[in-house]
Amino acid sequence: MARSNYIRAEHGKDRVTNVEVAVRDGNSKVDRNARFLVRPALYISILVGAVLVASTYKLRIDGIFACPADGYTPDQYLAYCAAARYGDYEHGAFWFGLEPSVLGIAARADAMFLGDSRTNFGFSTDSTARWFSAASARYYLLGFTYGENVSFTGELLRRANLQARIYVIAVEFFERRETIPAKDVMRNPGSHFRYEVKRFWQRLHRTICGALPAICRDRTAVYRSRQTGSYSLNLGRWTGGADNPPVFYDREIDQEKIKSYVASGREFLSRLPVSRDCIILTTIPTIRKTAYSYSPSVDTASAVADILGLSFVAPHVDALRTYDGSHLDRPSAERWSDAFFRVAGPQMQECLGKPLA
Repeated sequence: MARSNYIRAEHGKDRVTNVEVAVRDGNSKVDRNARFLVRPALYISILVGAVLVASTYKLRIDGIFACPADGYTPDQYLAYCAAARYGDYEHGAFWFGLEPSVLGIAARADAMFLGDSRTNFGFSTDSTARWFSAASARYYLLGFTYGENVSFTGELLRRANLQARIYVIAVEFFERRETIPAKDVMRNPGSHFRYEVKRFWQRLHRTICGALPAICRDRTAVYRSRQTGSYSLNLGRWTGGADNPPVFYDREIDQEKIKSYVASGREFLSRLPVSRDCIILTTIPTIRKTAYSYSPSVDTASAVADILGLSFVAPHVDALRTYDGSHLDRPSAERWSDAFFRVAGPQMQECLGKPLA
């Protein structure tokens, strides 16, 4: 029996040795059988490698790795990445509570700023932070990208126990239309999962690109503060130039917009728990029309405020520029917001001492 086992073992050893030799030499009959066994594993390895390479390429070209990761802080998350397969995150973050504290922080602010991304960029400044620090008050910028308006943000505010004593509202906020991301998060049942995935990718993005910045590319990225809603912009490879026009102060009066904004404004303002003298309307300097939204002229916005019986503050500051033909660049936003608080500051200070209605 021992002899028989030894022979089987030896034969097994010979077979293994022959296969190894056949694979190495590539010239025997056993070689064909060996390659038949080895090739499937090789093909699978090549296929898996190709899938990984393609996935990594897509993430770097069209996904979150197309944007830099240098804006993350304990207070800031990625609100928007200019990549085809990532794009908006902030709409889902608020609507689905993916950043659990942000809506509650916004609701507890002493002053609420409502508008679109032009509003957020216009007030994401040191001038804003200094004014509220001096007043020992909290503020929150509740603007969103894609020309967001009352249709989405108004629904968000219905969920919150608002404590603000001051509302600064861009007149174009009273537009009533569903933007692409707002329609997605509000109407599409599958959007919750996709935004959860976007949130997951931010963790990897921060870890991997934080350690190896060269892995990530240089598309435009917008980071957002959890505490104030302020934007922090990384322009990446954006150079401006010919696409960086100065602000144009349009004086044309649009009667249809006045009628529309007044109707929408009355309905929205009726739900705010503050007196009318603590609501200030404004409009952020820009060119009149953008890719995503309409910007009313100063005269149109002022007419809406007059009809609604509200204060209107929109200081004319010379030589303002945008970084992209729509949003004020940082130096211009600093000068404009500083002028805004010099005009609106006394009214706002008085409102901070008033109880909620």
